[in-house]
Amino acid sequence: MSNINGGMGRGGRSALSSVDFYRRVPKDLTEATTLGAVMFLCSLFVMGVLFFSETYSFAKTSLGTEIALDDNAQPQIRLNFNITLLDLHCDYVSVDVWDALGTNRQNVTKNIEKWQLDETGQRRIFSGRNRDVREVLHEEHEESLEELHEDGVHAVELTKENFQSFLDEHEMAFIDLYAPWCVWCQRLHPTWEKFAEEVAEEEMPIGVGKVDCVQQAELCREQRVMAFPTLRWYSQGKPISPDYKMDRTVAALTGFAKRKLEMDEKFKDWDKKEADPEKRARYRELHAHNRPEHPGCQVSGHLYVNRVPGNFHLEAKSKNHNLNAAMTNLTHRVNHLSFGAPDFTASRNMKRILKTLPEEHQQFSPMDGTMYHTSKYHQAYHHYIKVVSTHLDMAGNTETAYQFLEQSQIVYYDEVNVPEARFSYDLSPMSVVVKREGRKWYDYLTSLCAIIGGTFTTLGLIDAVLYKAFKAGKAD
Repeated sequence: MSNINGGMGRGGRSALSSVDFYRRVPKDLTEATTLGAVMFLCSLFVMGVLFFSETYSFAKTSLGTEIALDDNAQPQIRLNFNITLLDLHCDYVSVDVWDALGTNRQNVTKNIEKWQLDETGQRRIFSGRNRDVREVLHEEHEESLEELHEDGVHAVELTKENFQSFLDEHEMAFIDLYAPWCVWCQRLHPTWEKFAEEVAEEEMPIGVGKVDCVQQAELCREQRVMAFPTLRWYSQGKPISPDYKMDRTVAALTGFAKRKLEMDEKFKDWDKKEADPEKRARYRELHAHNRPEHPGCQVSGHLYVNRVPGNFHLEAKSKNHNLNAAMTNLTHRVNHLSFGAPDFTASRNMKRILKTLPEEHQQFSPMDGTMYHTSKYHQAYHHYIKVVSTHLDMAGNTETAYQFLEQSQIVYYDEVNVPEARFSYDLSPMSVVVKREGRKWYDYLTSLCAIIGGTFTTLGLIDAVLYKAFKAGKAD
């Protein structure tokens, strides 16, 4: 019985050994050669180089991108902007928003900040945040302008020929520069004539005049009249800024004129008493210039806009004036323009992500620092922006940002239309997914096995061929 069991055991092992793919050659039948040793060293070198190359490739990640439908369900997106208008006063800057859903917001002031600039482009005067422009008061009169003229015209009609002589005749002058088609100017005409009568009755040393800027277009261009009506005070032939922008009533105009005369009398008394010539010269200069204004404005803030095609535009507009289209210059510099969170690049995680991104994937604010100059009136730049959502999937953290492409071109306007700097935007329904891609561990192990097996087999075949060749040569 034991012999039977022993025979069955030996037969099973023999059957198992018959399927051995890794059969061993007895050492007595092997032969060590110099060529085999050289090939072994070569195989170690090749496998070492390939091993370190594969390990480096496994440890290093690559940047991959793909296109997908944008699944962002937020109804609105934040638009951040900081724009400098180099030749437009803050009082005349209006931010308007329009979109395809019917949104039409005029003169947006919420979250908007304005700074008046000096002649060097630096911020000088804060012009308000979230501030609506106050509507000035107008006075209604029972008499018409023709009825007021029955006892004579008190507000002198000025032309290019007599304008300078009028200023030379009057040390102080108050002039209304108007356009006949301007509705605010039409409402002001009776008030201005009554104000001139009041000045004459009280014998104020003031010359009250008016200029029709349609008939005297060249004169108004020389005086840089940007809006109608422009009520400008002149002292010793020079304009004193800022222009009058308060209520347009006889009482308000008369009070303003009296304050100007009183300040001038105080200055003259002080000038006579002051003995120091340096102080006198410095104070005279300050008094002559008053508060010089430069028609530049920096507008900054943010808007929440619907995720549909639309635009926001900076337009020359005022509640209390009609803008002079012939003098409206919309030259501007885009200091900053972006979509989404304003400080998304400030976080530590985002800074680390951006360091690894190539420049072509960082088009978050490509318009920053760009100047858009118009050399002539009746023209302005329009900007067309295509916004693309970008999901940055890095190391398990996903950040959403917005890249955009921009095209700009000059648009020409009719002479009667006031130009606007328009920024039209459209959000793409597709989004870009940017992520780091690395190799799987099993892919790495498979490659290592292929390196070892392939190198061993290939060099083994080379060794066998060379061995037979050398052996045949010796036999001959």
